[in-house]
Amino acid sequence: MPSILSVSAATKRYKSDFTALDHVDLEIERGEIFALLGPNGAGKTTLISLVCGTVSMSSGTITVDGHDIQRDYRAARAKIGLVPQEIALDIFATVWNTVSFSRGLFGRSANPAYIEQLLRDLSLWDKRNNKVIELSGGMKRRVMIAKALSHEPDLLFLDEPTAGVDVNLRRDMWALVRKLRAQGVTIILTTHYIDEAEEMADRVGVIDHGKLLLVEDKAALMRKLGKRRLTVVLHEPMTELPAALADWPLALEDDGHKLVYTFDAENEATGIPGLLRKLDGLGIDYRDLDTARSSLEDIFVGLVEGAA
Repeated sequence: MPSILSVSAATKRYKSDFTALDHVDLEIERGEIFALLGPNGAGKTTLISLVCGTVSMSSGTITVDGHDIQRDYRAARAKIGLVPQEIALDIFATVWNTVSFSRGLFGRSANPAYIEQLLRDLSLWDKRNNKVIELSGGMKRRVMIAKALSHEPDLLFLDEPTAGVDVNLRRDMWALVRKLRAQGVTIILTTHYIDEAEEMADRVGVIDHGKLLLVEDKAALMRKLGKRRLTVVLHEPMTELPAALADWPLALEDDGHKLVYTFDAENEATGIPGLLRKLDGLGIDYRDLDTARSSLEDIFVGLVEGAA
């Protein structure tokens, strides 16, 4: 099945010689949730802006559902819904009129039943006759999401959609994302809440300094790059590691109260039994053991630091 979004060697270079995006290649499959991760200034928003046509490309090609974003902009843009970071609304318009007007801008015929369901899904129905100026910041963010979905797009961009919003909006937002994916909508999100990407995404891309460092299935990425940690809680704190343990990748934490062993999550021969026998042989008593797998955040930080 052809990709719904195809990005080939997309580059954005400014007159100052600053390269915001550097020959990025990316294929997004229909119906997936793709999380684009990267620090501030990495190029996430620039990539979204190129796809949506709000920033011009220096070179490269981008197609949305087969439509070239430069040669066939109107058809390509009609396939896209965008929730930007900044809130930009007519503050004197009502919620209903704001969302309905946005639908009309894309040439879609009126569909009050669809708009009603959309507002209900975003807990905006009771506010439908309120002017935007009367709404809280969180409610305005909900209106931005409703606007982006008003014309029933096939591809939805969420650029930091839950940054600085309340817990209820985050819950409603992700419930809506799951519903949209079930309906076949493809979703690309950028987020600083890596736990959201870990929970929601099918695939993950990491971008830094305008370069796409990797694109990987989330589960495969965590298997490939994830580490496991065994934390041994000691009865008595250590001031330093005994020389007899020098060959093990160990570290002391919590003022010497914890001995931490990091090992390959994919390796069946973890070395844990041998380490515990070694501790017993050295007379090192412990009162608890705990194992944990690296999170997506750990992997992300390691990748970005490694590329710096």
